[in-house]
Amino acid sequence: EKQLAKLRESVPHKIDGRAIEQGMKKPGFQTHVHIIVSRKDVTNRYSLSPGSKYMQSASKLNGRTVQRGFNRNQFYERAEKTFDTMFNYKRNFVESYDARKTYLKDPHKYFAHLIGLPTNERGVAFKILGKAGVKVPVLNIPTSNVQVALKTIKQFKKAMNVARNASSIGI
Repeated sequence: EKQLAKLRESVPHKIDGRAIEQGMKKPGFQTHVHIIVSRKDVTNRYSLSPGSKYMQSASKLNGRTVQRGFNRNQFYERAEKTFDTMFNYKRNFVESYDARKTYLKDPHKYFAHLIGLPTNERGVAFKILGKAGVKVPVLNIPTSNVQVALKTIKQFKKAMNVARNASSIGI
């Protein structure tokens, strides 16, 4: 009996202090929406899924040119644009579909573009990447005059060692 009382008290979802039970009326609007999305075209032959292998193309069918397949790039770009417009969302470069494609095809170009971003956007971009678990190359960019001086001295020492080793006979 004590265990049941403890369980009733620990129930997370309650209405007016009572645990929600089957058939109980909940306050507020009781509406929901069903969205039905087909993964196939009308003929049930071609997949319309964004991950479909049927890329958008035109083919002849009974003497007529028919569009078939799915243009994934156009779909994602339009979806991003619509979302950003509707919700007045300021999308960071890292969050864009174009950036994701660039990262997969040419990581060097991707990180070069990241470095070229304005300082505040770059900081946000690296935070987003860190939260996503993406390994970001370590950037050794000096932020103060002291760090610039130390970096210059280290480079000068390296150059002096290379010059000394090049001039010696190796004895």
